[in-house]
Amino acid sequence: MSWSKLKQQLDSFLSPALAGKVSYRATSYRYSPDKSGSCYLTVDQKNILNMADITTPIRWYQNDQEIKNDPNIVIPVSPEEIEAIRKETKGAVPEERLEIMVRGRKSTSHAKELLAAQTALSKSNFTTAATTFLATSIEDNLESEDILLNILALIDRRVGKKRIQNMSESIKMKHPAVQYFYELRRRTV
Repeated sequence: MSWSKLKQQLDSFLSPALAGKVSYRATSYRYSPDKSGSCYLTVDQKNILNMADITTPIRWYQNDQEIKNDPNIVIPVSPEEIEAIRKETKGAVPEERLEIMVRGRKSTSHAKELLAAQTALSKSNFTTAATTFLATSIEDNLESEDILLNILALIDRRVGKKRIQNMSESIKMKHPAVQYFYELRRRTV
């Protein structure tokens, strides 16, 4: 599919509150066949989703320690998870340490997931992801591990006010890029 048709389809699904605010951009290199160009999202004419641009307001992590030490990432711990660790350790660990262990394990797995998603985004082709987004249901795109699919679904007009409000807890565990577009959409709903 050509870029102009793809952009037209993506624009048709854009939330009316974000129309004119969010836009899709593409650059291509005419005389360089090995360069496919780059695609990115802009908000108010500012380049927001482009990993190659260091001036974007979204934090791109370099390693799992950055994710573990980021105070903006809140990792919820449930009583069931604490109970599972208690059973696993057969009660040998003090109560105050159980929550720290659960949070540590969850932050390690969360860091691996975020870095894997971020790496996949840097290697992905925007047009391929956008075509996948258009062919997949909104629910699947919102639950996907792909950052770009999450973002495209969040700014879609088919995601309503109630669904946006109900997602506040699950968004905390997503990449900062997804959180940025969630906040943008939440403010405009």
